Amino acid sequence: MSGKQSDDVESFIAQWSAAPISERAHYQTFIIQLCRLIGVAAPDDERVGDLDYCFERPIRFRHEDGSGQPGYIDCSKRGCFVLEAKQSRKRRTGGPLDPEAQLSLFTRLKPQTTARAAASDGFMRVAKRQAENYAKALDEWPPFLVLVDVGRSIELWSDFARQGKIYAPFPDRASYRISLDHLRDPEVRERLRRVWTDPMSLDPAAKAIEVTTAISARLAWTVRSINDRRQVGMDRVEAAAQSEKTALFVMQCIFAMFADSVGLIERRSFLALLESYRGQADRFHEAARTLFTNMDRGGYCVATQQLVRRFNGGLYRRMETVPITEDELSALIAAARCDWANVEPAIFGALLEQEDLKSHELPNVPKMDNNSGSYPIFARGLGLRSDGLARAIWDHLGPLTTTVSGTVGGPPGVGSAARTSNFERGEV
Repeated sequence: MSGKQSDDVESFIAQWSAAPISERAHYQTFIIQLCRLIGVAAPDDERVGDLDYCFERPIRFRHEDGSGQPGYIDCSKRGCFVLEAKQSRKRRTGGPLDPEAQLSLFTRLKPQTTARAAASDGFMRVAKRQAENYAKALDEWPPFLVLVDVGRSIELWSDFARQGKIYAPFPDRASYRISLDHLRDPEVRERLRRVWTDPMSLDPAAKAIEVTTAISARLAWTVRSINDRRQVGMDRVEAAAQSEKTALFVMQCIFAMFADSVGLIERRSFLALLESYRGQADRFHEAARTLFTNMDRGGYCVATQQLVRRFNGGLYRRMETVPITEDELSALIAAARCDWANVEPAIFGALLEQEDLKSHELPNVPKMDNNSGSYPIFARGLGLRSDGLARAIWDHLGPLTTTVSGTVGGPPGVGSAARTSNFERGEV
């Protein structure tokens, strides 16, 4: 039987929030009802006795001396998760993982109230270590550990590398613990559903690649379309110069899209500017020149009707805006609508190179003296012969992405403190 999502979130929360201790001991019932709530099959729904997805999954711990010890996992699903419940019978009084014995380590010499809170948190830390040990006993590391405190919370810990080196709070330390009240949020229920059905789709790196690939495909087409129009009748030298002008214009648009998406340009004004030129795309480059000039200097921008911060890395010091067609404008609008906080700038060069720029047979940029292996690919992929120009683009995209979204994509050694200070002064 496949899972069917239940709409009765309030009933689930009311039932388990008020459940007495005796009822909370039935953690399997809680998990089955949780599966109904998020719309996935529960253990034994589709195939009874399936060890790839079941309660009380038997395992055997193997020791260095060749001996072994049996154990069982409260609930596991192959390729998805190992789940441990605080209310498991193995943690009852006298059981092999009796919490009284486990928590005594955390409650000595502490006031009762503080001790109780510390004990609860301490127990979950112990449960996590136990879950890691169970995961180690399997033939492959699962991407998730799920810790359940019936009637209270669900914790998610992830290791998308699946090497067992570290399971980190997912999606972050602020929201890895899901209380019952949080289940009212459809996004939280969807997150849990994907832990059960497609856990690797939650990998932030995979999402970054997916978003970046989609955006770069549109932008590469834009570069190709502009050059195909403007390079007609040009010799090799002129065509190469035009390619560099096009690349600069598109990269200036790329950074404006990023700044617009993450709030460095307010009110999504660059997207609004792009959309306002539908039907007169051949005039957009004039408005773009006005905005880019203000981004280089800072101050009031007539095109967007707002104050614009100064972006002082040099990307907008040189202006090479070019006229575009309606189709090219539509491609820029589609790219600008994306969530650029999920974009990985370090792979833009390689993707653009793959899609388009290598066809122009531009000379490669010599490998720069830079500790980041992605930077030469970035510069070469854009077909930029000017190291100063490539460096300006890279220096803008990398540190700002690091500061705003946490994605490391820029040159090493550039701290976020200076960027934050500049941001507060109206500069970036």
